[in-house]
Amino acid sequence: MSSLEEPLVLDKLPSLSTIHLSRRSSSKRCSTSGDQETGLGNCWIECGSSNSYEEELKEYRQGAFSWRHHTRENDIVWESKGRNFEVHGNRCRSQHIANLQHSSYCNDARPRDITKKIFKGMPKYVKIVEVGPRDGLQNEKNLVSTSVKIELIHRLLSAGLSVVEATSFVSPKWVPQLADAKEVVEAVKNLEAGRLPVLTPNLKGFEAAVAAGAKEIAVFASASESFSKANINCTIEQSLARYRDVIHASTKLSIPVRGYVSCVIGCPVEGSISPSKVAYVAKQLYDMGCCEISLGDTTGIGTPGTVIPMLEAVMEVVPIEKLAVHFHDTYGQSLPNILVSLQMGISVVDASVAGLGGCPYAKGASGNVATEDVVYMLNGLGIKTNVDLQKLLQTGDFICNYLGRPSGSKVAVASKI
Repeated sequence: MSSLEEPLVLDKLPSLSTIHLSRRSSSKRCSTSGDQETGLGNCWIECGSSNSYEEELKEYRQGAFSWRHHTRENDIVWESKGRNFEVHGNRCRSQHIANLQHSSYCNDARPRDITKKIFKGMPKYVKIVEVGPRDGLQNEKNLVSTSVKIELIHRLLSAGLSVVEATSFVSPKWVPQLADAKEVVEAVKNLEAGRLPVLTPNLKGFEAAVAAGAKEIAVFASASESFSKANINCTIEQSLARYRDVIHASTKLSIPVRGYVSCVIGCPVEGSISPSKVAYVAKQLYDMGCCEISLGDTTGIGTPGTVIPMLEAVMEVVPIEKLAVHFHDTYGQSLPNILVSLQMGISVVDASVAGLGGCPYAKGASGNVATEDVVYMLNGLGIKTNVDLQKLLQTGDFICNYLGRPSGSKVAVASKI
């Protein structure tokens, strides 16, 4: 999720492959602990003895839920948009149905309570912020033509995405891929199908974006002091002072500002990042006037066990309806991290078509979570996105064919089998 003003010397940063994870286990108690040795702050779950399993499962199944269901004699049916879960006597089966939905039939009514607990508090609608044209393409080595970028934005909007991050007004010296930001914004500024924010790292970038016709902007700070210095050549406090000037100028022009916080779980230099640091930076951006704060796991090392305490800390100081999550899929944890975020009440998710992207200055960090995979999961949960998955898959094919690479979306790959 990074854009730059000054270069970062990559060989001075450890790659993610040098971060070693350790595991702990216990057969006598349940607890969580951070791993101080690795510096990742992993939340280790030490499982209880087998004697307590049945009691724990019974307690878990006693939770109250609001998931829609109804009974029909000996049958039970759980319903969500586009899918049904049915119990028919002792029959259990599953099948795929239209629009890539999945229908499961099972003969055990007892999971009903667990199902309700899992879905309790989850949003009915999720806004997806598509970051492919900016965060997805900025790390590409081969320059993508301006016309392809414009076509990509058109296709994403046509698929139903209401927010598409168009580009970034950073120095072309450091991010040559986005040197055509002015041309891209001028070409799409009058589109009414959705919102097209652009990233602006400083007042100079903001002024250039406004001159090109940008109607929304975004700023980015880091929860890691080391990463802030390496990425934008200033401390966290210096970056916040810079953004106060940008937000002050945007407020005068009634231009909305989105705030990004990077390295919310870990940093390639410092290791684990304290949730309190993330909360501090998020609150500063919110207090300045950012209308939405996106929390980014830049290195992609987060798991539900580390994401939950981070979100809890931020939710103490920023209203939950103002928060978004932005996960990179380096360790394949993006979807479970998004799921627990939804369970905590988050209703805005950043994603990149075909899983494009990654952080060019967090060595080893792979791409963003694929928008196709997020939409597929949300569809399966009965959560609305207003995104046409088929059109989105076609858009992913379009950009991947141009780049000459396979899609990073599991759904895109599976749909071709």
